[in-house]
Amino acid sequence: MGSRHIGVVGAGVVGLSVAHDLALRGHTVTVVADRSALDSVSGVAAAVWFPYRSGESPSLMRWLVRSRERFEEIASDPEAGVDLRAGTVVERAGGVDRSWTRAVPDHRELTPDELPPGAVAGVRALVPVVSMGQYLPWLRERCRALGVRFVECTVGSVDELAGECEIGVVAAGLGSGPLLKDDSMYPVRGQVVRLANPGLTEWITDEDHPGGLTYVVPRRDDVVCGGTAQPGSWNTDLDPDTEKSILRRAISLVPQLADQPILSRATGLRPARDTLRLEPVNGHALPLIACYGHGGAGVTLSWGCAESVTNLTDEL
Repeated sequence: MGSRHIGVVGAGVVGLSVAHDLALRGHTVTVVADRSALDSVSGVAAAVWFPYRSGESPSLMRWLVRSRERFEEIASDPEAGVDLRAGTVVERAGGVDRSWTRAVPDHRELTPDELPPGAVAGVRALVPVVSMGQYLPWLRERCRALGVRFVECTVGSVDELAGECEIGVVAAGLGSGPLLKDDSMYPVRGQVVRLANPGLTEWITDEDHPGGLTYVVPRRDDVVCGGTAQPGSWNTDLDPDTEKSILRRAISLVPQLADQPILSRATGLRPARDTLRLEPVNGHALPLIACYGHGGAGVTLSWGCAESVTNLTDEL
């Protein structure tokens, strides 16, 4: 199939990745969004490669592997903001799903002396960590260099793409639900605190921490400490009590964070769905592809999903 004009609704990490790969395949691409990537939930992400709240899909493992491979390639560009970092996934109960480790060649079981108090097991892995403040502008510029055009506006209906575009891709996170009348989308509220980095290089996640979901992710210019996971909450206000809880939990896992200055604070609404949706959509003024519902794994699945969307366009 030859080059076609494809409109991508959404300029977060998924939308940008899709636009990049479509343009790389030779298509003319226009990205339409009401905000920049840094102003979306993508800008809040701690962005460690890990399939948090990614739902279920028979393609999940393939997306995980392809995304990891692409990020490892990108890490060779010092301007991209991607680093390979070792870290720990803490387990506080038996029977934890470890299927994700099949997508990571470099992983091992934690030894007993490596476990934090209260943990029964854990996994150590080497995975990509993305400094989003650097990566998102880098990715946008890569798209521009491939000829992708950006239009900042609100899309009220996907049918607005018809006429100029031959195919539309809906990758608008939570905004995808109203556009495709999909009531299964819901927000999962997250709150993070960014601290100065005292020299940390290793990340840690502890989903079952007694105080709630906890993670510490050092990046190039900061350490992202989280977090919260509040399904159904649309509240984007900062909660001081939540921040205190996050810092207590983070410091309990990584004592070196004590007394580190706060650089910034943020909230974000993860675009959740029981199952990530990536498929053709009929019944509109132009052929559509849905690509949304990534939950807390938008970065982690971005390149794998972009590849699938690009392949699907050849079938429409």
